[in-house]
Amino acid sequence: AIHQNSKRRRNRFVPLNCAALSEGILESELFGHEKGSFTGASYQRKGRFEFADRGTLFLDEIGDMPLTTQMKLLRVIEHGEVLRVGSNVPIKVDVRLLAATNKNLSELVEEKKFRDDLFYRLKVITIDLPALRDRLDDIPLLVNTFIGEFAGRHSKNVTSLDKEALDVLYSYPWPGNVRELRNCVEAMVVMAKGTTIAKDDIPDYVSQRVGLEETLMPAVSGLSMESVEKELMKRTLAQAKGNREEAAKRLGISERTLYRKLKQYGLE
Repeated sequence: AIHQNSKRRRNRFVPLNCAALSEGILESELFGHEKGSFTGASYQRKGRFEFADRGTLFLDEIGDMPLTTQMKLLRVIEHGEVLRVGSNVPIKVDVRLLAATNKNLSELVEEKKFRDDLFYRLKVITIDLPALRDRLDDIPLLVNTFIGEFAGRHSKNVTSLDKEALDVLYSYPWPGNVRELRNCVEAMVVMAKGTTIAKDDIPDYVSQRVGLEETLMPAVSGLSMESVEKELMKRTLAQAKGNREEAAKRLGISERTLYRKLKQYGLE
């Protein structure tokens, strides 16, 4: 939307997922390479920066970018030029840079996993997209869109979702946000036996989590918020079989926050 409503809309919009590539391949994708610069480089290749010249380059999941690549990206941003892998000749580029992440970059900076100078260089204009659990009114719109997409892809005559199933989706915290909802809807479309998705078609990991919370709530009525949080963490850890990374994901919080809470409540 930013690209299409800008003066750059007649030029390219170029996306790149930083989490999907190894460090060496990511640098080649970003900056390009010269023929013979590494094993397998049988021809000269423009990188995404050159390809997006006068347009927009969108770096998705930038929080997963390796530190060495971050340093090279910072140089490109500051000087407006790239060096292809295996070359010493700088190439001028004019690119609008957009970056997205589902991680807390401020925390990564504190943990020395993301460069602070790059963080502040990128942080010019920030659009904070709330987690799906904080904008539940979007769920019916997204579900209807995904049903149309996957019904066609899997040749299923599915057209809608019943109210009981929708209520379950409203009750789930969606730690994976829209991508997780999209995968969930695809599974439901595949499993649906009729034209309407029912509660029984919802994947177990969603319905079981909702069931756990529905069981938990009567048990914690009248307790303090601190006691409720402690009990929820205990049960989630038990359900995750002690796997803290999985427990943090199910709770919709960072591992760092989970560790701090566990220490606070003496659950280490």
